[in-house]
This record gives sequence, structure tokens and C-alpha cells, in this order.
Amino acid sequence: MSRSLNKAILIGNVGSDPEIRTVGTGTRVAQFSLATSRNWTDQTGAKQEKTEWHRCVVWNSARGSGLADVVEKYVKKGEKIYVEGEIEYRQWQDKDNQTRYTTEIKVKELMLLGGRPGGGGGGEDMESAPRRSAPPARSKTAAAPSAGKEEFGDFPGALEDEDDDLPF
Repeated sequence: MSRSLNKAILIGNVGSDPEIRTVGTGTRVAQFSLATSRNWTDQTGAKQEKTEWHRCVVWNSARGSGLADVVEKYVKKGEKIYVEGEIEYRQWQDKDNQTRYTTEIKVKELMLLGGRPGGGGGGEDMESAPRRSAPPARSKTAAAPSAGKEEFGDFPGALEDEDDDLPF
């Protein structure tokens, strides 16, 4: 049995605020550009960079709500995101009867990778959220290992440490 796969996975920065529109059937669609870059050192030792631009298209599901609504609400220019989808090639005739071609990523999955405002991501709804939550309060019963369960008895301060190595 022959199998095939059409899958694109991209991590990059959104090039402009998404364009949201509604098609004739009432289905909503979002479009945005996504920039991915690669860096290398050439034979002379000079640093090089190449940026590729990808046209991403996100459709709402047949049920009327979905990923296009998420894009409209949370995805903004400059944010780092992860997209996963299919590569789709299309052609059409423009108003001058010229054949035009485009390559799109038909997005099926999307994750916001940026942090809060000022850190490369987040939306209006996220601005009021605290930057970091307080560590959970530990009672004396929680600190003592219970029978049959693995606990952090060897590392009593592990859950209380505010100075972690996470970059955000």
C-alpha cells in the first residue's frame, strides 16, 4: 500500500496583523504571513541570514467556531508562533487574464510561543495576568512523604525556589 504525507511545520514571526474575512457561506478565514529565518557562516567566515515568507491560511471549522477566531483574537504582528498544516498550491486568472500561482500553508494546528507584552507575545486579555504566579502553599502534611507515593523529600526547597533557570 502506498502512503503519502503533506505536512509543513513552521516556527516563525508573524509578518503583519492577520486579515480576517467571511466568505459567502458565512465561514471565517484568517490570512497572515509568517517569516522563518536561518543563519549560517559562509566559506569566508561572514555571517549570512536568509528569511523565507510563508502565506498561512486558517479556516474555521464547519461548526462555525475555530482556529480563525483564535487567530483574530490572539495573533498579532511580530509574535512568535508554531503552525502545522498542509502545503497547498493554487492557480487562478487575475483581472488581466494572467495566470497567477500561490503557495499557502493551510493551517491545522497553531500555538502561540511568545510571552507577555514586551516579551514578544500575548494579547489584550493577557496583559492583566500576573507575570508569575506565587508558588503553591505547602502544608506540613504535603511536605511529609505519604506511604506508597514518590515525593520531593530529597529536595525540600525545590517547589519553593523563586530563582529558577527558566528564561521567561
